[in-house]
Amino acid sequence: MDPVTEKLLIFAMVLTRISAFILVVPVFSWQSISVRVKAATIVLLSIFFFMVKAPRISVASDSPLQIIILLGMEATYGLALGLILALVFGAVGLFGRIIERQMGLALAEVIDPMTGERAQPLSMLLEMLFIIMFLAANGHHLFILTISRSYDVFTAGNIPGISTLTAGVIEAGSTMLIAALRLAAPMLAAFLLLLVALGVLARVAPEMNILFISLPMRVGLGIIMTMVFIPFINGFVSEFAELMNKLLPI
Repeated sequence: MDPVTEKLLIFAMVLTRISAFILVVPVFSWQSISVRVKAATIVLLSIFFFMVKAPRISVASDSPLQIIILLGMEATYGLALGLILALVFGAVGLFGRIIERQMGLALAEVIDPMTGERAQPLSMLLEMLFIIMFLAANGHHLFILTISRSYDVFTAGNIPGISTLTAGVIEAGSTMLIAALRLAAPMLAAFLLLLVALGVLARVAPEMNILFISLPMRVGLGIIMTMVFIPFINGFVSEFAELMNKLLPI
């Protein structure tokens, strides 16, 4: 393979990994960010990492099948990295959905302007607050650092095994569920106490319409507990960085 073709192939592999990563990772992949901005970000990052990380890489084969396999490997690795980050990032949104179910707001859906998907108002509010705190702490730099570290450990054309990537994605999914339940635990305990109090009230005053009374009480309790909990969301920002170091296959 001549040097020019080899350089182009190496750049294509770098571009493939970064493109797959940007298309999945939170913040960069949102619908609210224009396609031009995404494309410019991908190209600039690809040029930067190609100049900084790729010169030591050499491609021995010029077989079309081998090239397709190399590009597919890069896309798989980039998608796995982005998916792991997206799963852990979604813990706050899942926590909001759990609380909304307890408040009886499961059918109150709106269109999330960031992702273009249906979402509940409370979970969207908590996600926005978490995003603001995350970006204020330069959390988006962690995503770029993830790409940089991936090239330090696995150069272009060299990725971890599929079993390793699959295990990382599965562990990230379980981490998301555990983190969401841990965040929602105090509120779930408060709603459990409310249900016990309503059950006692139903026995004491059976003529009272408990269903009619419980709805505003559940909504009010959820709003109060959310206001109390909001300052603790900032703690999950630093925890998110720690989870990245543990879960990412780099």
